[in-house]
Amino acid sequence: MNFSAQPHIARWFIIISSLIITTLILWNVSLFFDQLKDAEQSKVEIYAAAMRALANTSEVDLESRNRDTRILSNELTSLQSLIISDNRTIPLLLYQLEADTFVPQNIPDADKLSQEDLRQLAEEYALVNEPIAITFDGVEEQTLYYGNSPIINQIKYFPIALIVIVILFIALIYFYYLTSKAGSQNLLWAGMAKETAHQIGTPLSSLVGWTEILKTENVDPDYIAEMTKDINRLETITNRFSKIGSVPDLKKVDLIAETQEAYDYLSKRSSKLITFTLDIPQGQLPVMLNKELYGWTFENLIKNAIDAMKGKGALTITITRDTRFAIVQITDTGKGIAKSKFNKIFEPGFTTKKRGWGLGLSLARRIIEEYHDGRIKVLESEVNKGTTMQIAIRLA
Repeated sequence: MNFSAQPHIARWFIIISSLIITTLILWNVSLFFDQLKDAEQSKVEIYAAAMRALANTSEVDLESRNRDTRILSNELTSLQSLIISDNRTIPLLLYQLEADTFVPQNIPDADKLSQEDLRQLAEEYALVNEPIAITFDGVEEQTLYYGNSPIINQIKYFPIALIVIVILFIALIYFYYLTSKAGSQNLLWAGMAKETAHQIGTPLSSLVGWTEILKTENVDPDYIAEMTKDINRLETITNRFSKIGSVPDLKKVDLIAETQEAYDYLSKRSSKLITFTLDIPQGQLPVMLNKELYGWTFENLIKNAIDAMKGKGALTITITRDTRFAIVQITDTGKGIAKSKFNKIFEPGFTTKKRGWGLGLSLARRIIEEYHDGRIKVLESEVNKGTTMQIAIRLA
């Protein structure tokens, strides 16, 4: 069974189910919206009919009628008035053709609106709902304009809010997926690093033993000294790999001395076509540091700079300090970095090299920012002119 496929299927099931549920809700909301709008339209038509009937009733000479007819007429008039006064939500504009005026109803702050304002509002209502003509004896004397009630306006925006919620929900699932995937990758890399350290440990112990044997033979001591340096280097690399995935132990050390040590090792083993310059202040810069991990970060930056210069150019390492941080700057004369990629180069997997995993700078950021509470960034860079990388670590 492919267990890795189960989370994938579950994720798509959740997303598709969410889309189906959202579609059903939107469809029902649309039906409810149409029904409510039809109900309001019917209510306005009844209102218009009541206005028409009330006006016609008022024109009749009630004195010429008998008592029963007058009672029935009064009851009808009361019913028409009740229908007209019952509308408290739908905004209305009654246009009287003869007087050329608009009479508002259920419109907020209507007393502050001029007739011109009401005319513009009537034009807006006409775009939303078709006006209703009110005729008397076959002649149109009034026109009723009406807009949407507050509840219609609220429901109108409900689908948009629902879609936004669903999009956020899907984005949350996607973010969770990326986070879990990154977490799995981190565990994988940490496991691989620890296994690498374990595998290196066995032949390294053997090399130490062989070095001791060579010391008893007639071998040039300089050769043994250089071999010992490389063996110590392998031990340092093994310690670095073994610390990946674990919280490192920080100790108060001199940043200048640690940088000087790494600088001396790399400058002697790099291309002779590269001019190395180290500009350091007098005295010490005490910081809380894990020496192995800092050395790893420093070497990664140096090697990236050498690769950017294709083994030929000038490399300058400068150490300064401010009120809170010790600052290390590494400047090369390489191909440079586009400004749009200043942050992207620290992402896992990003590389411009034909051969590379794209993990060096990502690991460097994690070491400096997560383990040492410092900062690492591209200070400045110009394409085909060079780059300055900066590390800032808090003073102890």
